[in-house]
Amino acid sequence: MADHPDSRLISFRNSFFTGLLLLAPLVVTLWALRGIIELFGGTFRPLFLYYLPAWLQERPALNLVWDIIATVIVVLLITGLGYLSRYFFGKYLWSITERAVQSIPGVNAFYNTVKQIVETFSTHKRDLFSKVVMVEFPRQGMWVIGFLTSQARGEAQIKTGADVLSIFVPTAPNPTSGFLLLVPRSDVVELEMSVGEGMKMIISGGAVIPPWPATKPPVLPP
Repeated sequence: MADHPDSRLISFRNSFFTGLLLLAPLVVTLWALRGIIELFGGTFRPLFLYYLPAWLQERPALNLVWDIIATVIVVLLITGLGYLSRYFFGKYLWSITERAVQSIPGVNAFYNTVKQIVETFSTHKRDLFSKVVMVEFPRQGMWVIGFLTSQARGEAQIKTGADVLSIFVPTAPNPTSGFLLLVPRSDVVELEMSVGEGMKMIISGGAVIPPWPATKPPVLPP
C-alpha cells in the first residue's frame, strides 16, 4: 500500500527539522568563531599588514588568512602577558600601566567598573556562587532558581531584623544580569545540583533539567 502524500510530506518536514537541529550547534559555533576572528583579526590586521610585501596586501582573497594569523598573534601576545604577569617585573610594569590609566579623569571610573565586573566573574572567584537555591519570587507561590552568594551579615542584612541570606537571581537566558535578594534563611530552599548545572538550567530556559538522585531533603548549613 502506497504512502499517503500527506504522510510523506510530514516525514520530509520532520527529517528536515531533525537535520536542522543537528547542524545548528555546528553552524552557530562556526559563525561565532568567524565573528571572533573578524573582530580580533580585522582590528589588528593593519598593524601586521604593514610588514608584508605590497603584492600580498593587495589581495582581498587573503583577508581571512590575515585575520586568522592576526588573531593567533593577538592570542599569543595575551598569553605572553598573562605568563609575564606571574613575575615581579611583569607585575611592576602592569602596576605602572594601571596607575597611568587611574590618573586619567573619567577613564579611571570606567576602568574600575569594568575591572570589578571582570574580577567578579573571573576563574579566581569561582566560589562567588556557593550553592544553588530556590526562593519565592516575584510573589509567593512562584519559584525561581538563584545562587547563594553570601551568608555574611553587613549593614543591609542587619537592618532587616532577620537572619537573611544574599541570593543572586539571574535572568534567563542571559545570566550576567539579575536581581540581588535578601531572603530570610527559613524561606530559602537549597538544591543539590551543582552551580554549573544550575547555570545550564537557567541559560537553557529550563530546557536542560539536571538529574536528581537525591534521597533526603536539602538543608542549608547553619
